[in-house]
Amino acid sequence: METTDYKRIETAIAYLAAHVREQPPLEVLAAQVHLSPWHFQRLFCRWAGISPKRFLQALTLEQSKGLLQTPEPLEAIAGELGLSGSSRLHDHYVQLEALSPGEYRRQGEGVAVAWGTAMTPYGEMFLASTARGICRAGFTEAVPLDEQLSALRGTWPHCRLERRPAMARDLVSALFAADDARDTSLPISLHVSGTNFQVAVWRALLQVPAGKAVSYGELARAVGRPGASRAVGSAVGANPVALWIPCHRVIQQSGALGGYRWGVARKRAIRVREWLRGDAHDPGALRESAEI
Repeated sequence: METTDYKRIETAIAYLAAHVREQPPLEVLAAQVHLSPWHFQRLFCRWAGISPKRFLQALTLEQSKGLLQTPEPLEAIAGELGLSGSSRLHDHYVQLEALSPGEYRRQGEGVAVAWGTAMTPYGEMFLASTARGICRAGFTEAVPLDEQLSALRGTWPHCRLERRPAMARDLVSALFAADDARDTSLPISLHVSGTNFQVAVWRALLQVPAGKAVSYGELARAVGRPGASRAVGSAVGANPVALWIPCHRVIQQSGALGGYRWGVARKRAIRVREWLRGDAHDPGALRESAEI
């Protein structure tokens, strides 16, 4: 049922994005997912925490600002990348560790990798974790479960796989916990495999604040490789841990949303929901969105 609910929300958001200038009313949105206006309003409010009308206002504001959500230019946002100190994602401290050369050579020998699936507001997610942290996360609708398990085995061919649904549910619950229920005293660890350049890009992504965006070019400059936008794009696309490493915060220099391994509609949903989460209590932001 939850997967069906997200598919309806995804369809509605895709329709909204394609018809922002028309400002479609509730009845039109509900018809796109074959629900009554009352049932659609209730479902949408449960998913987003706000009404479809408020969501449309936020989407309109986001697009009108070229997805930046603030007057702050990309250059200034990029200036925040690579700073010393903790990296925060959804009010969690995220600690990223890459595989050591020795670990890579052993290819997971003697390592237990727990895996499972759990529902998120954006659909079912596959998660895998070692004792040192999350090593894989992705949406099963975009990449089927068997393909994600195959990719996991490709990275850790000699590991011992253990199916642990409770682990996946706990990680998702922690990520989407209400603000006042989060324990930010303990770090969330990621245990990933990648080239030095890929890991540098992923570390820089962890510094992009929720609700903000950075272009591929600015991200390239932030990791000391100006002009390497294409290589940065490849590194972003190779991100093995969706959501925790926020590749959804990378956009094109023009402000266009760009691609997303897990689906452009899902990227738009994540970005708008992040923006709402950060600015929903800002009266100025609400006034501005209401005036559009």
